[in-house]
Amino acid sequence: MTEGLRERKKRQTRQYISDVATGLFLERGFDAVKVAEIADAANVSVNTVYNYFPAKEDLFLDRSAGVVDRLARWVRGRPKGESAAVAVLRELREEAEAVSPRLGLAVGVARFMQVVDEAPALRSRLWAIGQEALEEALREETGAPPGDPLPGLVAGQINWVHQTVTTAISREMRADRAPDEVSREILVLLDDMEELLSPKVLGYAVRADG
Repeated sequence: MTEGLRERKKRQTRQYISDVATGLFLERGFDAVKVAEIADAANVSVNTVYNYFPAKEDLFLDRSAGVVDRLARWVRGRPKGESAAVAVLRELREEAEAVSPRLGLAVGVARFMQVVDEAPALRSRLWAIGQEALEEALREETGAPPGDPLPGLVAGQINWVHQTVTTAISREMRADRAPDEVSREILVLLDDMEELLSPKVLGYAVRADG
């Protein structure tokens, strides 16, 4: 269906507020910027900002949708015979080997990563969103009942691998390291972390052949 004038205006307003907020966050840091300042800079009311973004963290994470749900997407897209954890490890290795900007392995992303590293609220929100999406995917993939704690426990282990990798990349890229050098170190780190995961985690949610 063709987008109507009202819908297009709302989308453009939302995008503009997001752009203004992101610019302020990158310039001054997440915690230093108030929602009222974002509203003033975007020439809208504070209520308008909250109508589009229920929480301040949503303003920053608006650009991170592909990051926070990628673990769940990787798990859902795994081939037959592959477990959830192995699928995520494989995807991370492939991204690292490709020196992929999607993993933060690129010049120019250090400031974005620094904003996240310096804001506990952002780090907590990223963890929570990723954990929730991954746990939901694992429950769906395994048919686990609502009271089963195992999908959440496994999701926490997989989420730990992902967060450890992204934190290490952020630290090294902020130190002006070359992306290809960092990628090689990340591959070693992934090997180390895989050895720390239990057979139960590595063998959980293997996609059936049938």
